[in-house]
Amino acid sequence: MTLARKIAATYAVILGLVTLINYLPGLTDAQGRAFGIFALDIYDDSLHFASAAWAAISAWLSTRASLIFLRIFGVLYCLDGLMGLAFGSGYLDLGILIYGVLDLPFFFKILANTPHIALGGFAAAAGFWLGRDEPAASRS
Repeated sequence: MTLARKIAATYAVILGLVTLINYLPGLTDAQGRAFGIFALDIYDDSLHFASAAWAAISAWLSTRASLIFLRIFGVLYCLDGLMGLAFGSGYLDLGILIYGVLDLPFFFKILANTPHIALGGFAAAAGFWLGRDEPAASRS
């Protein structure tokens, strides 16, 4: 298994676990906020589940599929996190359409959006970096 496929498989596990956060006792507070920081709703859960499935299928299919996943997922998630940092709402979970621009404390925006920026940034960097080094014949 290539490194790109291993990274995509790891993302499948991470995103699958993130999907479960709202449903595991002790990880949310009385207001339904994960780790006391942010509330995940059905849109977030659907997004994380679909992303986990996409990552898993990509890792199972091929290196090329994994690279495509890492690149597209990475760019979309990183930009979503940057948008959330700037406006308090992202676009992937339709937050900017549902809630609009939110006036939130900057420290809160950092805590809430760093996961998307970090996961997305790493995935994009890995996808583009690994893709340039692998010969086309080995991308199966």
